[in-house]
Amino acid sequence: MATISELAERENLDNSYVAKVMRLTLLAPDIVEMILDGRQPEAMTWRGLAKGFPMEWVEQRRLWGIG
Repeated sequence: MATISELAERENLDNSYVAKVMRLTLLAPDIVEMILDGRQPEAMTWRGLAKGFPMEWVEQRRLWGIG
């Protein structure tokens, strides 16, 4: 897929939802591992992640008190 819109259309999803999910690829690898293992901080919710977070991995860890 060349664009989020193409991907959303192909998967029959809303563009904004796909954009929010794609943003998760910017999470630090150790944070992704924590989420997959179910060890993420209690304050880290889908709603919070969907609102946005810092792109810098150090700032992500600081935001959620990791490290």
